[in-house]
Amino acid sequence: MSRDAIAWFNSSYRKYAGSRNGDAGTPDADGIRASGEKVWKGTEILDIRFGDPFILAASDGRYYMYGTGGVRDGFGCYVSDNLKDWEFLGQVYRGNTPESWTKANFWAPEVYERDGRYYMFFSADWKENPSGELENFRIGVAVADSPSGPFRDISDRPVFDPGYPVIDANVFFDNDGKCYLYFSRCCYKHPVESEVSEWARKKGLFDKVEESWVYGVEMKPDFSGIIGEPVLLLRPPVDMDDRQAEWESRSVTSGEVNRRWTEGSFTIKKDGLYYMMYSANFFGGANYAVGYATSASPLGPYTKSPRNPVLEKDTDRGGTVSGVGHSSITVSHDGRQMYCVYHGRTEATGNDRIVFISRMDIRDGEIIFE
Repeated sequence: MSRDAIAWFNSSYRKYAGSRNGDAGTPDADGIRASGEKVWKGTEILDIRFGDPFILAASDGRYYMYGTGGVRDGFGCYVSDNLKDWEFLGQVYRGNTPESWTKANFWAPEVYERDGRYYMFFSADWKENPSGELENFRIGVAVADSPSGPFRDISDRPVFDPGYPVIDANVFFDNDGKCYLYFSRCCYKHPVESEVSEWARKKGLFDKVEESWVYGVEMKPDFSGIIGEPVLLLRPPVDMDDRQAEWESRSVTSGEVNRRWTEGSFTIKKDGLYYMMYSANFFGGANYAVGYATSASPLGPYTKSPRNPVLEKDTDRGGTVSGVGHSSITVSHDGRQMYCVYHGRTEATGNDRIVFISRMDIRDGEIIFE
């Protein structure tokens, strides 16, 4: 990555820091409504300024929402009884303390209830950085006796160190008792040759194109580490005639940035098939969007859906929503309704990301939004 590209990317990081790591705040509720009722039918658009939202349907009968932003050096939490009315509970995890391995950039928390305790998986900057890397993200785990915290790190180190920055942890618990960690290798220092990078070079846009890839690996039952080596599961298309190439490459082809992202994965299983949702394009731009892939095995191979993207901006159709991405899935306590939880932006919120909750289902091997 060139110095100019690094400077541009870092300035963009700071520009969007309010939505990733900013103070708590809620916009004017009257200004959050999105146009295009047909596009966003069955969707609650909340006045909560979270990125990367995740909702836990806890055993106490309530819903707990975690996300990026809202507090400094950690994560906050909201609680609801109906997925519509939410109360802010305050900060439930605090990092960047003398005893913590974390330093900054606290992103994408997901909380899982196991044997009466609550485990938060997240990514953050690792203090251990002898070579001075600009992106030094790793994945950690914190535990609490309540979904409202306080969460404490289970170790003074990340879960594992692959030797490159990783973010966006997602954990899947399979029927056979095994659990799997999915994560995204960051674009940082990961240039990849493809027909898209060749095209960008010929057009004079970028000399190199960096990519982030989604990996999966089995986890130890106590979450203290991984079993075996991570397996590559998803990456941007190599060929420009791949039907996924157009929408997954918009950040490059528009000249926005020399990066192609595959991140924010979330895996669910139904009728023996594994569905992995993922996001592509620059998280801070309008082209951020969601697709999904399916597999007969938790560690692939995965096949991307021809219907991708399944969630994207509607500004091209006269709407006001853009930057839609980093989805997760929750199910109502009665088990009757599945919801997709993700963030987006509207004209009223500007660069700030807010939470969207859409009714969804899986039918005949496809993810359907109602």
